[in-house]
Amino acid sequence: MPTLEILSLAVLAAVGWLWLDSLKARDAAVAAARRACSSEDLQFLDDTVAIAGFALARDGEGALALRRTYAFEFSDTGNNRRRGSVVMLGHRVLLLNVGLRAGPDEPTLH
Repeated sequence: MPTLEILSLAVLAAVGWLWLDSLKARDAAVAAARRACSSEDLQFLDDTVAIAGFALARDGEGALALRRTYAFEFSDTGNNRRRGSVVMLGHRVLLLNVGLRAGPDEPTLH
């Protein structure tokens, strides 16, 4: 096989792996956001997350892994939209943020 064909197949395989790996990480991020919203009595809106960025990072053992940041929306009152985020390192949740929310006697800022 010529070198160009081998290189093309390698690039195609790498893109396919990245796509499948990203689907698994996205599913884990959706599940984490859903659990966090449920445990905080928040409404997880649109039942999905959106990729906000990704980069290479090192895990606790020093191995390279993809760090993906996903954004999602939730509601704390039922009539507003607030933004949250999930940071994944590989397929593990590194950080989950639903932000600060107003207390029962405090007004909600929009």
